[in-house]
Amino acid sequence: MFTGIVQALVSVRAIDHGDDLSRLTLELGELGEGLQLGASVAVNGTCLTVTAHESGQTHFDIIKETLVTTNLKHLKVVTPVNVERSFKVGDEVGGHVVSGHVSTTAELARLRKEGNDRELTFAIAPRWQNYIFHKGYVALDGASLTVSGVDREASTFSVSLIPETIDRTTLGSIQVGGLVNVEVDSQTQAIVDTVERVLAEREHPLNAGR
Repeated sequence: MFTGIVQALVSVRAIDHGDDLSRLTLELGELGEGLQLGASVAVNGTCLTVTAHESGQTHFDIIKETLVTTNLKHLKVVTPVNVERSFKVGDEVGGHVVSGHVSTTAELARLRKEGNDRELTFAIAPRWQNYIFHKGYVALDGASLTVSGVDREASTFSVSLIPETIDRTTLGSIQVGGLVNVEVDSQTQAIVDTVERVLAEREHPLNAGR
């Protein structure tokens, strides 16, 4: 599990894209100290398992399913990625609890800059839009953010970034058309799915037990 507070913005050291498996290498610096084989690390919000950690380099395998559902398939050498190590029981959760299981990707549709204010508007599939609410939580490339606006007709949502987020995450350099990994808030998803199921059962009671 993760907190959604990005600990480091690092560049890809090496990436080998195979037909159904990619091998990723990062240099985590101090963040890699004490990292054990099999440990979980969020890379752009995607929970990956450490397969090797030696000589300051950390290696991960990325399976086909992960490549299909995330933006990791677009990684190249020197591409910057957000990194967070899994939190320990008792650690402060400065963002919100994030599982590292990416729901989908969203495309940056609009970027507005005014002084220190930066608003990003993303287009997302309607299925996932149902779980995104104004002032609710969403994790983008692993960064915990508060939703600042929602347009359900256009199937878009917006987030506003503070200078710290701009400087320390991939969201500071994303351009229109770029993709981010999205993890919707699990509690919100559970509530929405439960309410929809209950309403459906009330509307069609004969089908409730089938």
